[in-house]
Amino acid sequence: MTEKQSASPWVYLDNNATTRVAPRVVDAMLPFFREHFANPSSAHALGTASSDAIRVARGQVQALLGAEFDKEIVFTSGGSESNNTAILSALEVHPGRDEIVTSTVEHPSVLALCDHLERTKRAVVHRIPVGTDGQLDREAYRSALSAKTALVSLQWANNETGVQFHVAQLADEAHQVGALFHCDAVQAAGKVEMHVQSTRIDMLSISAHKLHGPKGVGALFLRNGVPLVPLLHGGQQERRRRAGTENTTAIVGFGVAAELAKKTLRHEMPRIAALRDGLQQEILHLVPGSILNGARDNRLPNTLNIAFEDVEADSLLTLLDRASIAVSSGSACAAGSIEPSHVLCAMEVPFAYLRGAVRFSFSRENSQQDVVRVLEVLPRAVESLRAAMLPLEAAYA
Repeated sequence: MTEKQSASPWVYLDNNATTRVAPRVVDAMLPFFREHFANPSSAHALGTASSDAIRVARGQVQALLGAEFDKEIVFTSGGSESNNTAILSALEVHPGRDEIVTSTVEHPSVLALCDHLERTKRAVVHRIPVGTDGQLDREAYRSALSAKTALVSLQWANNETGVQFHVAQLADEAHQVGALFHCDAVQAAGKVEMHVQSTRIDMLSISAHKLHGPKGVGALFLRNGVPLVPLLHGGQQERRRRAGTENTTAIVGFGVAAELAKKTLRHEMPRIAALRDGLQQEILHLVPGSILNGARDNRLPNTLNIAFEDVEADSLLTLLDRASIAVSSGSACAAGSIEPSHVLCAMEVPFAYLRGAVRFSFSRENSQQDVVRVLEVLPRAVESLRAAMLPLEAAYA
């Protein structure tokens, strides 16, 4: 069963940017705006009710990740904060180690921080390249690891292409040199099975709004025994690991969203993958000069990135938007940038296709009707944009 909500004229295929909050999540959150509004740190019964709700949510997120203990879940404001906390803490808890290993296709919340640390000479950063399929260069990765490595920070899956890294193996190799391993799993959580307890991942970031929860809340998995220097100092919340009054309402919603994601993952993700594959097959067949970006197999079941030769993605998105189809040209965090995607540049996508990449990202709310609608509009939109370019090409011939 999909969680299709009230009828909408929109075909929404931008779920890697954010998902709509599930009705059950909204229902669970509402009482914490009204009746159960107390501070969870307060000693009275109203405060205890809020504290108990957070405890339940912590267990729900723990179950989604397959963590061993609920205390391994630290609630944050989202993926960016979790990523920043993990990276900055690793540098502080590892005296004598000042090197970070990451990849060229990470989320901006990792790459921008690494750039800052490098500029301020607080860390040496090794950025591992990827191949044309988006997979990490394993030989370059192993060569970058050393006794100076404080942390490896690598994504579980790429937000633009859906390509998955083999994070369990990468974590094993990081531990061989005594480094901590952090994984940005914001895009992967709720879409693939996770059992962090059976891996050597030390820290892992997730965000509620990528799995039908509210925005502004996320979590950092912190393996039991791994030291952490807090990013935010102040009160004793989150076992002194993240100061500030907890956003009880959002945390409750996060917990319910995590529980729903875990319950629906096994039967919904194969259905979503079939929708994705059907759209992929038809676009590549119907639209000449279109290519798939990223590996066909080892990627998230909901993500499709296709580039169109001699087409500007921004113009294509405008035409799709006018037809009430919401997609993306890449990461929402890079919206407005006139530069081509750093992910696709790292993958050496041919120049003629580089600015024509579109990301279609599904959720459990999508149906076959959405695919049909895209296929009604997209081929004609691409054809019209290419036709509009012909007079310009003739003028400069």
